[in-house]
Amino acid sequence: MNAPLPNRYSGRDIARKTAWGFIWNFSAYFLGKIIVLITTAILARILAKSDFGLVAVAVVAINYLSVLKDLGLGVALIQRKGEVQEAANTVFTINLLLGLVLSAVVIPLAPLVAAYFRDPQVIPVLRWMGISFVINALGSVHTNWLVRDLDYRRKLVPELGSALTKGVVSIGMAYLGYGVWSLVFGQIIGAVVSVILVWIILPWRPRLTIDRNVAGSFMKFGFSVTLIDIITQITDNIDYVIVGRFFGLVPLSIYTLAYRLPEMLVIGNLWVMGGVVFPAFSSIQDQPEELRRGFLASVRVVQLFAVPVCLGLLIAADPIVRVVFGDQWLEAIPILRVLAVYAWVYSLGYHVGGLYKAIGRPDILLRLSLLTLVIIIPSLLIGARFGMIGVAVGHLVAVLIRRIVSLGLATRFVQVSISDIFGELRTSLIGAMVMAPVVLVVYYLVADLNPFLQLTLIVLSGATSYLLVLWGIERDNLVRLLRLVKAPGTSA
Repeated sequence: MNAPLPNRYSGRDIARKTAWGFIWNFSAYFLGKIIVLITTAILARILAKSDFGLVAVAVVAINYLSVLKDLGLGVALIQRKGEVQEAANTVFTINLLLGLVLSAVVIPLAPLVAAYFRDPQVIPVLRWMGISFVINALGSVHTNWLVRDLDYRRKLVPELGSALTKGVVSIGMAYLGYGVWSLVFGQIIGAVVSVILVWIILPWRPRLTIDRNVAGSFMKFGFSVTLIDIITQITDNIDYVIVGRFFGLVPLSIYTLAYRLPEMLVIGNLWVMGGVVFPAFSSIQDQPEELRRGFLASVRVVQLFAVPVCLGLLIAADPIVRVVFGDQWLEAIPILRVLAVYAWVYSLGYHVGGLYKAIGRPDILLRLSLLTLVIIIPSLLIGARFGMIGVAVGHLVAVLIRRIVSLGLATRFVQVSISDIFGELRTSLIGAMVMAPVVLVVYYLVADLNPFLQLTLIVLSGATSYLLVLWGIERDNLVRLLRLVKAPGTSA
């Protein structure tokens, strides 16, 4: 199997591995999300709105429990330097035990969740989906090891295999009339396929053993990470909890689909980048200037893709919803527009969190997460008085306050200034100022065409205008990036 990473890499080596990490990780994510998008578009036309609501409720409950699935041990394994063989065995054993416990906990928990959302159909759906804890535990260490080695090329295989399997199973069962169970068993079978594939591509075979010293040191590191994950899951899913309770499962389905596109196109990409940035930062954690440059580079890269995508979602929400989900989901349009702005604010300086973890200061993230928790609950509750759009606006207000605070802290811990950070936005904002009027003109010129042609022309005009600006300003950097990834021996 792959040898662990050496203790140090040169800045150029890290840049090459990180560049290839982005390429392979984005390849997996992009292809996987294309499959998910096609699957969702088909299922949105077959299944009842309430089916999506039931699964959304179950997913929220699973997400809340999932913060305990490894107690931060996976992050500790990635951050650890040197030999990790025995540590990996310990993490695998603990993860498997936790998976069994969490799958069992779901059984008595399901009626309580169903009572909160006032729908007894939640009970069997949640109990079946709880099986995923045990399944995912069997492959989590293998995945963490691939991430630690920055081996995103092989990591692509189980991710795509899972997405494709999930899509085929869900669509097939939906056509056969299985309703919500097509979504449930699609999830479960997709998880099984992912575990099988990751065991095939990474021939490491774990032993069931626990080293107390390793477990103790890892749990000490993972404690703050776990607390952060708990708070993050609460803040990331509290809008679903409020919408489902106040408005019911059908409105929750509408809100969920409105959130799906910003999450898929922007927020999910940030998570993908974070999967590359954290181990890359960890490899240069004792090189402050390299960390500073890496953080600023991550800000620029994120904004180069986040700005045009969020702007496109904001302007073209109407044809997007009609083409992707169908006319029965038009109520999602105004919510999507608010969440597009939310996604952009969310993206600003997002990866400073990976840097804090890499330098062994997850406590900073913990404080920021606590701040978010204090802000977001009253924001959403106040917003709920104005309907689902009010909930989306409340989410936007809360994330805006967090980003202001987190970027202010970055000036202290990452040795950058606010002007340094916003200087990295220059190209993306210039591109947006050119793209916006072009897209708006095209939008109104093609208003009488069918939604698919509208969307096609809007996307082409927006992408062309933005990429021309990008090429004009960032040509040298793009050429350097191409040379970097073409360098021999760096594609693993």
